[in-house]
Amino acid sequence: MGLNFNQYATEGNTFLKHYAKEMNLGDNREKAGRILTAILHALRDIITTEESLQFIAQLPMFLKAVYVNGWTIRRDRPKVRHIPEFIDLVRKHDGPAAINDFEYSDEVAEQYINTTFIYLRKYVSLGEMEDIRDGLPKELKSLIYSNIMF
Repeated sequence: MGLNFNQYATEGNTFLKHYAKEMNLGDNREKAGRILTAILHALRDIITTEESLQFIAQLPMFLKAVYVNGWTIRRDRPKVRHIPEFIDLVRKHDGPAAINDFEYSDEVAEQYINTTFIYLRKYVSLGEMEDIRDGLPKELKSLIYSNIMF
């Protein structure tokens, strides 16, 4: 089986175009990409390695690449128990761009997170989303619980 990097790039660009539109970002695929990456990396930080591997098994290649980029597997995960802590972790992964990307607003950040999990349901089974949700602290379950049925 040959690798078709052009196909992955095309699929990734198409995904970002639709994702940006879904996030009400117009044609700003760069901002959409930063937000998506920050959310996926924050999720990756708080779920187990085993759950991450099960999750990415269902993702298309271009999203797998985003998820694993820069990944260092650690046994100690950050203690994130509440939604504001998860939002802070997302912002941390977005770096200096977080000021503009999330507009200093937890509501905007939470909307982006919710929309991202809804959008990922195009690729990830309900069962896998439930597995991720079940492994989260009680306060964080709502991040996925309200979004898994879409």
